[in-house]
Amino acid sequence: MRLSLTISLLFFTLFAQATVYKWVDKDGKIHYSDKPIENSEAVEFKSNTQNQIKLQMPKANASASNDDPESLTQYNLSIASPAEEETIRDNEGKITIMARISPDLDTKHVLVLLMDGVVVGTPQTSPIFSLKDIDRGEHSFVIKAVAQNGKQLASTPPRKIYLHRAIISRQGTPTPFGGVN
Repeated sequence: MRLSLTISLLFFTLFAQATVYKWVDKDGKIHYSDKPIENSEAVEFKSNTQNQIKLQMPKANASASNDDPESLTQYNLSIASPAEEETIRDNEGKITIMARISPDLDTKHVLVLLMDGVVVGTPQTSPIFSLKDIDRGEHSFVIKAVAQNGKQLASTPPRKIYLHRAIISRQGTPTPFGGVN
């Protein structure tokens, strides 16, 4: 009994494929249905008809999005001066960092300087950063181009710089006993 039921169900499924009908209405719109309508014709599908969906892979540079026109600018940003691992000798702790950017920075965008991973100073449009009172030693600098909404548009690779700052603490000069030479 079960075998005959199974065979009959398989037999009906082979012939149970629904026919699809296509027709055009008075406005010229094309419609599809599984029921025949006046002036409709049966649609024949090829045996290899399959739904094929191709997903686009996200771009490697996620900094530019199509919905934000101000982030469409692709900046090429680098530190021009000082050179990598350059030693600067300045007893007042002054360092000048100069960037190279192309194309020119948009008026809505600013440059931010990071020293050792911390933002130094205020954002600015000039590619020249003048720092003073910097402690001696090794420092890493990065410059980022940023939009008004805070979105990072470009960044330089870290630049390692050494500051040599001789600090001399002068103590009183010793005088001989009695103060007479």
